[in-house]
Amino acid sequence: MTKFPSSLEELNSLVARDLDYLTLPAKEWVPLKQIGGETLLDVAIIGGGMAGLSAAASLKHLGIRTVIFDARPHGFEGPWATTARMETLRSPKSLTGPAIGIPSLTFRAWFTAQFGEADWDALDKIPRLQWMDYLRWYRDVLNIELRNDHRITLIKPEADHTVLELETPQGSQTVRARHVVLATGRDGLGGPYVPEIIRTLPKQFWAHSSDENDYSVLKGKWVAVIGAGASAMDSAATALEAGAARVDLLIRRKDIPRINRGKGMGNPGSVYGMQNLDGRTKLAIYSYIGAEQVPPPRASVLRVSRHNNAFFQLGASLESIVVKGDKIEITTPQGRRQFDFLIASTGFQIDWRQKAFLSEIASKARTWEERLAPLTGNEDRSLTEAPDLGPSFEFLPKAGVEAEGLSRIHCFCYPAMMSHGGVSGDIPSISEGAARLSTGIAATLYHEDIDQHFANAKSYSEPEVFGDEWVEANNYDQTDLEALV
Repeated sequence: MTKFPSSLEELNSLVARDLDYLTLPAKEWVPLKQIGGETLLDVAIIGGGMAGLSAAASLKHLGIRTVIFDARPHGFEGPWATTARMETLRSPKSLTGPAIGIPSLTFRAWFTAQFGEADWDALDKIPRLQWMDYLRWYRDVLNIELRNDHRITLIKPEADHTVLELETPQGSQTVRARHVVLATGRDGLGGPYVPEIIRTLPKQFWAHSSDENDYSVLKGKWVAVIGAGASAMDSAATALEAGAARVDLLIRRKDIPRINRGKGMGNPGSVYGMQNLDGRTKLAIYSYIGAEQVPPPRASVLRVSRHNNAFFQLGASLESIVVKGDKIEITTPQGRRQFDFLIASTGFQIDWRQKAFLSEIASKARTWEERLAPLTGNEDRSLTEAPDLGPSFEFLPKAGVEAEGLSRIHCFCYPAMMSHGGVSGDIPSISEGAARLSTGIAATLYHEDIDQHFANAKSYSEPEVFGDEWVEANNYDQTDLEALV
């Protein structure tokens, strides 16, 4: 019977053995380059969540020197322990996530090493905070270099490298890297989408579901939650569990979405084939899925509905919101009601203005709107405003725009979906996306330094044959030759 690791210490040893058997990580091979006495990083990654960790692991295993910079404190990278509020992930527990093809790096390996196979069999979905613990372990066991409390203030591409300006605990710093990867999550090229009817209200009355809200202040309050997606259900449930007196979900649709249409075409072919479909086909597919909308997880809806003071208001599009003293009055086709607070679970948008550090890129990067022109004007702008990316997730320049060095910046976050499919932010195929990104960068670095690599071949001097393995025929005398015959 196969013996599985029964502790994290044993699992760590297994990971080390697996990496050794696979000869990983590869020996570093990218020539060191300096600018003004400063050694360039091979790759700098912005964001240390799941995508950033997956990208860093893949790049490191290819022998590429990589450093992650993240604005959050150690162990709180990504949304899992900060702004996410679901009880469990919606993804099946069996998905391998960021394991990059190594069984001992899977969540299952991490879980069973601590709790055993019986508990794994009994587990339904992965608890959110336990997933964060797994990612912390993943970072440590792979010895990924991640510099926390480093906030990017500007990314400036130059001809042969990219300049990063940062605010750090030690003050302002400048870092230079040959390539930069944006692993900045769901709001990677923008931020929360908030309808104007909400955005114009005094901020004391509302928050977006992605904000780091203190839900304890909602105890005893009447709360409106706008939306019917996963984040709306999680926000409503969190408010109810914090003691909100009443929570109304104001849902524009007359029914909550019930079928995840995208799941119907999810298979390995889509992972590798979506990127190569023509743009009009991709636009049609993603427009349809977006219009149908992804349903909230059943468990998240039940988490809300088990509270008697939760109310689902269907067909309740926002008609007006006015301030009435210390409350807001919301009018929908279902009537008028006053609330103490509103949570907008209205998703995200591409809006470069919300990411000031991308200002040098914003005006130069080509979008799908330009790629697909002419448009009818009825297209989903969340798709046409997405960047048109190259095969390694690199930004491409607008037609006629001078954009030196732009291709050194790689968009490995949610807005890459129109170009590459869902491989840059979601658990099911994040490893495949990381492999696509890292192999593309490796090839580019090799091409850039091919003269150096060719020179290395010419100067390489380690012999494999020493000349004592044979005797030349003309060194035999005639007698020896006759004896041989």
